[in-house]
Amino acid sequence: MTLVLPQLPYAQNALEPHISARTLEFHHGKHHQAYVDNGNKLLASSDLKGLPMEEIIKKTAADPAAAGIFNNVAQVWNHSFYWQSMKPGGGGAPTGRIAAMIDADFGGLAGFAEAFKTAGATQFGSGWAWLVLDEASGRLKVVKTPNAETPLTMGMKPLLTMDVWEHAYYLDYQNRRPDYMTTFVEKLINWDFVNANLG
Repeated sequence: MTLVLPQLPYAQNALEPHISARTLEFHHGKHHQAYVDNGNKLLASSDLKGLPMEEIIKKTAADPAAAGIFNNVAQVWNHSFYWQSMKPGGGGAPTGRIAAMIDADFGGLAGFAEAFKTAGATQFGSGWAWLVLDEASGRLKVVKTPNAETPLTMGMKPLLTMDVWEHAYYLDYQNRRPDYMTTFVEKLINWDFVNANLG
């Protein structure tokens, strides 16, 4: 498949005042687009061209010679997943199946929020915080990944992600990553998307 920049699932200003239209203009329109463009250039001469993104990511994750392809394709996938992880009027208490699972595995929303924000805060430099389903145990976990790494290569099913690269929040929050993460949990999480990912 050819990598394409997905449209945002909401208007560019729909997440204001929590994430500005200017941030999305740069983050989606410039950063995400660059990963798409670079990924397509690298895949053009590769026998991986035409495979689904998830398959490309898994095939290249442990191959140093394919690091460029992995980094760009994984970042296209991660960012596409991140846009879906937020919605206008999001955040707050989860509903549906995920609510019961969070109660069981984290002792409630507060326990999840603490674990999720801690993962984001302790990811040194650039990376991601994730809520995942460990399919081996059937339990929820919070994990963090550096750079372009993704739970897709770790035998876990991604349910939700928060981008903690500086370009995700710097125009709005400067160096206040904790404020961005609190806002993400309280005002932006798309719990409908999380429930849909549970299948």
